[in-house]
Amino acid sequence: MPSAIYRDDQRPNDPFADPLDAILAEIALNIQLPPGLHEKAVERYKAVCRYINRPGSPLEGRASCLYPQGSMAIDATTSTRGTDDEYDIDAVAEIIGGDETPKGLLDLLQRALAGYPVSRIERKTRCITLYYSDGMHLDVTPARRVSAKEKQSAIPHAKQGEDASQHRYVPMNAYGVCAWYNDRTPTERRFALALNKRLYEDAGVAFAAAEVEDVPEQTPLLIKSVTTVALQLLKRHRNIAYADAKGRIPPSILLSCHAGHAALPGMGLADMVMRQARWTARAIDQAARAGRLLDVSNPEFLAERFTDRWPENQRQQSDYAALLHALADGLEAARTRGAQLEELQAWLRERFGAGAVTKSIAAFNARLGRQVQAREHGYTRSGGLFTPAAPALVGLGALAPVTARAHTNMGERR
Repeated sequence: MPSAIYRDDQRPNDPFADPLDAILAEIALNIQLPPGLHEKAVERYKAVCRYINRPGSPLEGRASCLYPQGSMAIDATTSTRGTDDEYDIDAVAEIIGGDETPKGLLDLLQRALAGYPVSRIERKTRCITLYYSDGMHLDVTPARRVSAKEKQSAIPHAKQGEDASQHRYVPMNAYGVCAWYNDRTPTERRFALALNKRLYEDAGVAFAAAEVEDVPEQTPLLIKSVTTVALQLLKRHRNIAYADAKGRIPPSILLSCHAGHAALPGMGLADMVMRQARWTARAIDQAARAGRLLDVSNPEFLAERFTDRWPENQRQQSDYAALLHALADGLEAARTRGAQLEELQAWLRERFGAGAVTKSIAAFNARLGRQVQAREHGYTRSGGLFTPAAPALVGLGALAPVTARAHTNMGERR
């Protein structure tokens, strides 16, 4: 079911009138799957499905459908780990008929994909990954329908080198949770038009007029809600924090589920990032106080556990909770106490990546410079707009002079 349009006309004409929201929006634009690659990803789904079902394939006639799951299905795809030019895309191949073991089903899919024209093909514990030369990775997970209910399935878990007795089928309904998320995060019209216009203009698509409402109706809205953009920023924050980590990291589906629960259309972007960060951090804190690990299930299929492979121990979850609390506290400090733009940039670079933040601050300054030259607006003390006569400070009520602070003090303890 398509999500409804949330008419947030009560918000200011510019949804990025708050400078902290504007800077975070620029970061989000720099980690987005570009419009051209988004279209290419959709075409690649279709091509892979045709290839799996081709005459002579081990799965000929058995792949009933191939559908996106995870980030692609909720428009929350971001660049992977610490990079800015690689993207992970996830798809489910629904396989009908047969009674293969978990390893057997992965074997069949691997043989069906053999020879597909990509840079390389790699087998994982639950999927087969196709690596494209342009940096895109497509994870194809085979699934067997276990119920008449829409897409309620089981997927294989068969780690290579592991004894077959450890192999199993895992309950899964990626389709259901994505529909649940999309229902809870309706399109926020003014926010979506404003940010998508920036995204398309950055990709070289020009629009006839300056008003956000002039984005053509046929232009796909790749970014639809504040909730989803905040989720992308949290995923990026996690990717940077775990860029050099070995082993499993906090799963994207966990963050997406909590984002869906935390969804509140009409909030500002910075506020929503803080809300989502604290939502997950507090859930971990609550589990830790009870002496247990975080346990989160699919709200549409309780048999599916999003935390079945992470966290593995108390240390893993407490470390991540600390990172989330620090992120929320730092943004809150910038909002309430104010921060020099250079100070904020240094702090953001550590959390969202040097390349993305540097480009984002440059874009923020360039937009502000164009506004000044056009005698338009800049940012005011109250979070509104003004034309600055001196370097701006970012914060809700703190665009007055403050003493510069080291970035380690943005909501953190030394």
